[in-house]
Amino acid sequence: MTEIRWDRMTGPELKALAGRDALVVLPIGSLEQHGPHLPVWTDSACAHEFALRAAAAVADDLPVAVLPPLWLGLSEHHLPFGGTITLDHATFQAVLRCIVRSIVADGFRKLLIVNGHGGNIDPLAVAGRELAVEFGIPIVTTTWPQAAAAAIGGILTTQPGIQHACEGETALWLALDATQVRTDRIEAALSNPPPNPPAGFHRFYSFEERAPRTGVRGDPRAATAEKGEAIFAVVTQAIAAAMRDPLLWTAPDAVWEAGRGLRPQ
Repeated sequence: MTEIRWDRMTGPELKALAGRDALVVLPIGSLEQHGPHLPVWTDSACAHEFALRAAAAVADDLPVAVLPPLWLGLSEHHLPFGGTITLDHATFQAVLRCIVRSIVADGFRKLLIVNGHGGNIDPLAVAGRELAVEFGIPIVTTTWPQAAAAAIGGILTTQPGIQHACEGETALWLALDATQVRTDRIEAALSNPPPNPPAGFHRFYSFEERAPRTGVRGDPRAATAEKGEAIFAVVTQAIAAAMRDPLLWTAPDAVWEAGRGLRPQ
C-alpha cells in the first residue's frame, strides 16, 4: 500500500513527494470534554481518521501526505467540565502559520485542513484566507460534519446533524474503537435544555450554559457502530472528491501584491 502518513515517512521520501506536487492534509481537533462517556481525544481522533481514510481513497493516483493531528484548538467554552486544554486565538493562528510556513519551505504547495471541532470553525475561516494570500498557496478548510451534512442527517435518527458527544460522535467511536465508549454512562449523558437566544444575534456561551449539567448536546443513546461506519463512508467520499476537485486547488489571487489594483482589467 502507498504510505500516506507524514509521520511514517523519511525526510527523503517526503522531499520526493513534494517534488510530485503532493497534497498535504492537516487534521485539526481539540482536547476537550465529551461528556461522561467519550474520551477528550474525540475531535482529534475523528478528524485524523477521516483524513486518513480520504487520503487512502485517492493515494493510488494522487500524491498525498497526512500530517499528525493538531490536537489543540479553541476550546475555552468546555473548561467548566474538566479535562480541557485550549489555545487562545492568537496562538492558534500563530501555530497554523508556522505549519504552513514549514510545508512551503519543504516544497509543498497545497494544504487541506480537515477540522473536527466546532470551536475552530471561525478561526480557521480567517486563518485560511489570510495564510493562503500570505504564502500564495491554496488552503482549503472543511469541518467534516459540514462536508456531507445532508447524508449524515439521513443516517442519524434522533438529531438532524452532528452536535457534541452525541448520537453521531458516539457512533463514530463505536465503529472506530468501542472500548473507548463508557457505555454504562450513556444514560447519564443527556443535558438539561439549553438557552434559546434570538436568531441572528451571537454572543459567547460556555458549554455550562449551552449544555447544562453534562456538557453533551444531542442524544448518544441511539448510537450504533453501523451508523458510525455509514458516517465514515459518506464523509470520506466527500473529502476524497474535494481532494480531486481542480477548482479548489488553483493558486489564490495575489490581492496584496504591490500595485495589484493598477492591473488592467
